[in-house]
Amino acid sequence: MEGLRRGLSRWKRYHIKVHLADEALLLPLTVRPRDTLSDLRAQLVGQGVSSWKRTFYYNARRLDDHQTVRDVHLQDGSVLLLVSDPR
Repeated sequence: MEGLRRGLSRWKRYHIKVHLADEALLLPLTVRPRDTLSDLRAQLVGQGVSSWKRTFYYNARRLDDHQTVRDVHLQDGSVLLLVSDPR
């Protein structure tokens, strides 16, 4: 049964949004549980949005690029905040 659940998770998709604070935009993305935040950055670049020198936040926590959607507990309808690094 556990193998079936793991197999089904590869087909699971979440519809999330990324809030670009600097431009006041809210962009929709479709992601899988195994996608990393680097994968999300690549999707944003595909939509013409640069994420260079920007950081993702979710529930007031800073996220690292190696973390997966599952690691940070994103669900359908979640909103990530993408802000410029203060450095």
